Amino acid sequence: MYYTIGEVAKMFNLTPSTIRYYDKEGLLPFVERQSGIRKFSQDDVNMLKTIECLKETGMPIKDIKIFSQWCLEGDCTLNERLEMFYQRREIVKQQMADLQDIMDHIEYKCNYYEKAVAANSESIHKNSTKKEINESISI
Repeated sequence: MYYTIGEVAKMFNLTPSTIRYYDKEGLLPFVERQSGIRKFSQDDVNMLKTIECLKETGMPIKDIKIFSQWCLEGDCTLNERLEMFYQRREIVKQQMADLQDIMDHIEYKCNYYEKAVAANSESIHKNSTKKEINESISI
């Protein structure tokens, strides 16, 4: 079974022009063409899912291109691909920790403003610590 560029674009909530860009940049060198029309196999769709995943981690297109080339080279690049995913995993763990810090601050601010709204003033917080503000609101 093959998919058209439009069908693949819908699967990933992308535009066909984005997929064409990926192809132009060398991320999709394995996609077959028939009379100039791209035909996407299920393997191609799976690869595009990996490309989108890597992109979401912040990986630059030039590095994703290297990964695509490694895939084309076959088993001789398995170690490089594994190492790349180990590196991406560490980057995502750090991104998650950074997001948790952001969430903690947002929670703090929610607690702060809930308390201020209840008191109809921010003055209640003038001498309070962040810990005291968080502990003063039980959710």
